[in-house]
Amino acid sequence: MEKGLKNVNFANPLEVLFLFSLMLENLCLSIVNDEDYIYCTKDWYRICESYKSGNSQWALQTKAILDRLQVVLAERSQYHHKRIQPSAQYLGNLLGVPKWTIDIFTEELIRLGCSAIMSILINHFDPILRKVANLGCWQVISAVEVSGFVTFVNELITAQDKVYRRPTIIIASKVTDDEEIPEGVVAVLMADTPDVLSHISIRARNNMACITFSLYLVSNDNSMTGYCFRTNATKCFVMEINRSGLSYSSIISSSIPRGVTFNRKTFCGKYAASVEEFTGEMVGAKSCNIKLLCSRVPSYIKIPMLVALTFGAFETALQDKVNKDIANKIATLCKSVHNGDLSRLKVVQEAILLMNAPPSMTYELEHKIRSSKLPWPGDEGNERWSYAWQAIKKVWASKWNERAFLSCQKAKLNHENICMAVLIQEVVCGDYAFVIHTKNPLSADAIEIYAEIVKGLGETLVGAYPGHAMTFVVKKTNLKSAMVTSYPSKLTGLYSKKSIIFRSDSNAEDLEGFAGAGLFDSVIMVKVEKVVLDYSKDPIIDDKPFQTSLFSRIAEAGKIIEDLYGCPQDIEGVVKDGTIFVVQARPQI
Repeated sequence: MEKGLKNVNFANPLEVLFLFSLMLENLCLSIVNDEDYIYCTKDWYRICESYKSGNSQWALQTKAILDRLQVVLAERSQYHHKRIQPSAQYLGNLLGVPKWTIDIFTEELIRLGCSAIMSILINHFDPILRKVANLGCWQVISAVEVSGFVTFVNELITAQDKVYRRPTIIIASKVTDDEEIPEGVVAVLMADTPDVLSHISIRARNNMACITFSLYLVSNDNSMTGYCFRTNATKCFVMEINRSGLSYSSIISSSIPRGVTFNRKTFCGKYAASVEEFTGEMVGAKSCNIKLLCSRVPSYIKIPMLVALTFGAFETALQDKVNKDIANKIATLCKSVHNGDLSRLKVVQEAILLMNAPPSMTYELEHKIRSSKLPWPGDEGNERWSYAWQAIKKVWASKWNERAFLSCQKAKLNHENICMAVLIQEVVCGDYAFVIHTKNPLSADAIEIYAEIVKGLGETLVGAYPGHAMTFVVKKTNLKSAMVTSYPSKLTGLYSKKSIIFRSDSNAEDLEGFAGAGLFDSVIMVKVEKVVLDYSKDPIIDDKPFQTSLFSRIAEAGKIIEDLYGCPQDIEGVVKDGTIFVVQARPQI
């Protein structure tokens, strides 16, 4: 098959489509746990039937299927490598097999299967689709012009605590949503881009000089080390350059964070507050923004029911007599952290999870939840309340996750001044989740709305789960003429039964010059269900009237909220049975 690819006429899409069909059917019949391949095959049949020569939308849909296939192939390859290679090394060493043979054993085993041929076929066809779809080799996530020297890391998270002394561009094999961009890094390039509106992408834009690209052709060796990449909003080029050819001050100065000032909040005397009671001294910007929407948006835009645990609730609960021993332990650990021992961050979080709920706090929270018409977890038994209490503690503990701590250090925020309120919301179990930026973050066009949509809960979008969201842009002057710029390729969707989510709402988020997007955790009370997604019959893909109606209503909600605040907004929401729910809004970075 591999040799036969040389005879494939890639200029004839119908021939390529037929070959892909055969390969996909072969994969479905050859592999156990083939649900991903089955859904990709169903999708492939659909695009074969709808083939239109030179049609950019058809090319985008086809590319989304190939993107999903690439993710599946990569994950399966890693799975087999982890399962087989340790045994190969053990047996190879016992038998005296040469090291080079042992090192490539699993790789060669994988190459014998049809998955390897599929990967080669995708690599041949992908550039053709990109050309038809008017896509370049690069996808800009944060449109900032930078220059810097190249270094390679396998996983970005392994470098997040480093400080680079010269302007640095990292090429990373793997990026999730758990990292902070290291100090001194002006750009991150990766083989697969996260969603434009994921938290990691927003944090990149917030750093101004830090940008994130999708690099189509990335070598995983160190051959580019020492080169300088120069980029702008529309193109990238690379040139070899001596260190003396770069002005350090002109390149790095814009990425040096300015100190952001904010005040430590004091306990208001109430553990819990209803939405009517929210003030900036009691809860964070997330809660206050939602309070405004509750009273100002049209009735056809819904806001989930909500209450909040206030600033100082954590500190007050910790000082209660039921937590005396834990409080002393946490105080000692925090002192070690602030003296530079970051290995104690995890231990602080673990200690917080051992806290007991003061009876007065439980009583007050129950009263506020019931009066706000939210379901009180304790009505379904003590176990259900224990899930809720554990979720609250996880949100509090996220103040001490490494990503947040390093980000605060980089922005020169006083970590000790951070106070964590907790916004408690009803989980809307919708059909789709979306994020809107009412000013296009890629083009900086204030007349254009940019939105991303996923099936199920929005965590797969903001959390940069593998694959891409569906995206569209639309002019505010004509909300019914949205243009789809990418189709979905997310492997899984997250779904929840009727439940409550506990959202972080600290005083260190949505500050001027510091967004803090996704630094702290939000936790759903019950475990969510992962579902392998089937797009083959989803109306959002190829039902044009449905798509137009849905996109225009999402965009309309974005425009209404932007008009209320008088500035571009970053909005998260849900679509359930055609109804738009808005769960969060904040100033767009």
